[in-house]
Amino acid sequence: MIPIWVYLVAAGIIISAIMAVKTGKEERREEREGIESEGEIYMKRLEREKEERKSASRSLS
Repeated sequence: MIPIWVYLVAAGIIISAIMAVKTGKEERREEREGIESEGEIYMKRLEREKEERKSASRSLS
C-alpha cells in the first residue's frame, strides 16, 4: 500500500508543472506584445522621418 504523502508529492509536482507551463505562456505572450508595440513605435518614427525628408527636399527644390 502506498502512503498518502506519496500521492500528495505527486499532486504537488503535477500542479507545479501546470503552473510553470501556464506562466511560461503568459510571459511569451507579454513579451510578444511588447515587441509588437516597440515595432509599431519604430515604424511610426520611420514614417515621420520619411515625411520630414520629403518636406525638406521640397522646400530645397
